[in-house]
Amino acid sequence: MELLRRLGGLHGALMMHQSGGCCDGSSPMCYPAGEFIVGDRDVLLGILDLRAEVGTVADDLPTGSDLVPVWISGSQFQAWKHTQMVLDVVPGRGSGFSLETPEGLRFLSRGRAYTPEENAELEAQDPLTGAQWEEGARPPVPTESIVVAEAADACPVPGMAIQG
Repeated sequence: MELLRRLGGLHGALMMHQSGGCCDGSSPMCYPAGEFIVGDRDVLLGILDLRAEVGTVADDLPTGSDLVPVWISGSQFQAWKHTQMVLDVVPGRGSGFSLETPEGLRFLSRGRAYTPEENAELEAQDPLTGAQWEEGARPPVPTESIVVAEAADACPVPGMAIQG
């Protein structure tokens, strides 16, 4: 969140797109809002609320520069829809296309397979597409915090003991 806030201060409102590969690998890419064209069949993975802190839950959806939608192509979504995608930041240089590149950091997608119960819950909902977003559709306000201090808090690393 800190990196996104810093990038927003430099570039204005932001958006992200989970890349499907090619020259930039399969990494989340950050762009100024509107600089990457979201297709009608792209799927909204979620929205990042730059007002949020670890463990907080907002009463409403963010707007303006507090809103960072995260998109994925429809075909990539079909391949990844059974996986929770966790956005992380790690040291290093990512692609030259993403805004964080000069910061010496890069966005990284981590994932874990959804449980059968989570998959059943997700199957009951249709994903929100770029076409629906353009028509004004928005996801519901989250009922639980989606911001964690460490990626492992949302996506445990297999074989790593969790200490409490």
